[in-house]
Amino acid sequence: MAAVQRVGIVGAGAAGLAAATLLADAGIKVEVLEKATEPQTLGSGITLQGNALRILRELGVWDEVEARGYGFSTLGLRAPDPAGTVIAVLEDIRTGGDDLPATLGMYRPDLTAILRERALHAGAGISYGKTVTDIADDDGSVTVRTSDGDTAAYDLLIGADGLNSAVRKAIGIDVEPKPTGMGIWRAFVDRPEDVVRTDLTYGGPCFIAGYCPTGPDTIYAYLVEKAQERHHDDGPRVMAELAAAYGGPWNEIRANLDHGARINYTWFTSHLVDGPWNRGRTVIIGDAAHSCPPTVAQGAAMALEDAAVLAELLISADHLTETLWKEFADRRLDRATAVVEASVQLGQWMLDGVRDANVPGLMNSLSTMLKEPA
Repeated sequence: MAAVQRVGIVGAGAAGLAAATLLADAGIKVEVLEKATEPQTLGSGITLQGNALRILRELGVWDEVEARGYGFSTLGLRAPDPAGTVIAVLEDIRTGGDDLPATLGMYRPDLTAILRERALHAGAGISYGKTVTDIADDDGSVTVRTSDGDTAAYDLLIGADGLNSAVRKAIGIDVEPKPTGMGIWRAFVDRPEDVVRTDLTYGGPCFIAGYCPTGPDTIYAYLVEKAQERHHDDGPRVMAELAAAYGGPWNEIRANLDHGARINYTWFTSHLVDGPWNRGRTVIIGDAAHSCPPTVAQGAAMALEDAAVLAELLISADHLTETLWKEFADRRLDRATAVVEASVQLGQWMLDGVRDANVPGLMNSLSTMLKEPA
């Protein structure tokens, strides 16, 4: 018998839905509490590395993800010149195994929809409009109160509610995301025909100019700059001005920015709960427990790995014990720490103008570690 029989999960993102599916598949009763009033249908793109794809295959959704996304296994480097000159095309390490692409891009709401349908098919329930206001642990169960006045008791509560996690705050963990000094413009636009992988350009008016194909007809393009106060309404103009220095596919991307492109601007942030991610019968995973700049594109992968490892341990154990929590920490903390530190380090090198940093060595070391299953 599994360690728990009734589980509440706060957050209907990738981590929460993956955990819900795996637990429900094992016969555990699962209820997902989501603060949004309905499924979200808007968003930008997401980059999924091979180790994320490995978990999606374990969930049984790989075929659908592959069909809706755009997979590739090379990385292009371009010069910050008017021609967008290709400097190199590198073979990427396939961290999910040789039978999966190194990377896949897709529209984030499409991924969420696939995971949501899979969780529902497994038997998990999803309740919307549920904002957590209080959590009480009496050693035998954990009771959750939501803003609509409802309460529910579970054997275990999983906080998968993102960067500004209400669960993290409610259980007394005072770690919060902090800005790293960079900001990113993202635009979801039509795919130029010659965009068949992620190409990165370092230098010019931005630290990084890049894009990732998200399907047969779409990409998301991004420009990384020093963090500053920006207004979303200025997005098309500012992105076009910044992108003017970059050639190749950026010429078509720039032209598409005025044609109804969805554009947003956010600052890079980072945090890590350095120690146990649980307090009693409540545990946090994914962005609630750790986050980092997308410089190594591992945010979704780490969240999915958290969910898979936690579900495995809960299903295989007979009781919820400190031994279980220690094993969870042993399998997740060092791995998540390595990703967070590498992501922040890459950004800091750019902020500091370090030109002789061993970026290939750092990336190779990280990818080699991630190729081993979590």
